[in-house]
Amino acid sequence: MTDNNTTLLDKAAEKAVRATPVPLVYRVRGLSDRSIAWLFILPTIVLLLAINIFPLIWAVYLSFTNFRANRPNAEIEGVGFSNYQRVLTDPDIWQAMQTTAHFVFWTILLQMLIGFALAYLIDRKFRGHAFWTTVILIPMMLSPAVVGNFWRFLYQPQIGLFNYVYAFFTGVEPSSFQMLGSVTLSPWAIIIVDTWMWTPYVMLICLAGLRSIPDYIYEAAEVDRASAWRQFWSITVPMALPFIMLAVLFRAIENFKMFDMVVLLTGGGPGSTTEVASITLKREAFESWRTGRASAFAIILFVAVFGLANIYVKALNRVKQR
Repeated sequence: MTDNNTTLLDKAAEKAVRATPVPLVYRVRGLSDRSIAWLFILPTIVLLLAINIFPLIWAVYLSFTNFRANRPNAEIEGVGFSNYQRVLTDPDIWQAMQTTAHFVFWTILLQMLIGFALAYLIDRKFRGHAFWTTVILIPMMLSPAVVGNFWRFLYQPQIGLFNYVYAFFTGVEPSSFQMLGSVTLSPWAIIIVDTWMWTPYVMLICLAGLRSIPDYIYEAAEVDRASAWRQFWSITVPMALPFIMLAVLFRAIENFKMFDMVVLLTGGGPGSTTEVASITLKREAFESWRTGRASAFAIILFVAVFGLANIYVKALNRVKQR
């Protein structure tokens, strides 16, 4: 019985080999490791081209036309660089860019200062530092929708906890001011929320930088009788600087695209006080339906962010090579 089974298996294998096309067999056997690697990578490359590259090329094309998304059957005409000219000469768009720059500057400054300070304290490895690290990371783990609605409730002038805490320390009436309804305070309300949510992210990156500094450098500094202040400015800050700059890069790119938190808290108001570039782009594309002009605005934002990030990365590489 065993011999019969072996014979049947051999015959089945011979039939399978004969059924396989000869050219295909030689092709599979002749593939190099590099060709096989490209064979596996090719589907991913095609997917990335379909998801990322094609929309970018399509947006570039639309930026030179008068296309409107609410009129898909209308004739598309080329308008040259007029969309770019209108975007660059529109005072409302420049106002939105200034608002965006205001958010980016203050959120990055506050997040870097607080995040590095928290990382420096946690790096001391005091008792219970693991527990407090987990507690500090909680805001970063929450959904932006949850954070936005949570802080919107805290900012309520009648029942919100934020007004009562501020009134407790200042003595003013809790209902005498509105964080989200004030032209002066509404930008700072968003800055506070973004800082509260993303400072833990900066802290993690800075903590990684501090943990990467070898202990023997501090030991050598102590042998030379360097003070703690001297060690901080001569060892800690210079060696953690690449990580700090990396955190600035990541948060600046993300805050330049700020959209969800502003929409959830103020919707761009009061008036257009907190209307950042992403909200202006959305209104241009899906409320005014000037798709061609919105595409031109999107390309300008992309070029600006890409160019500034490229310059910043070059500076970061120089710092790392020191």
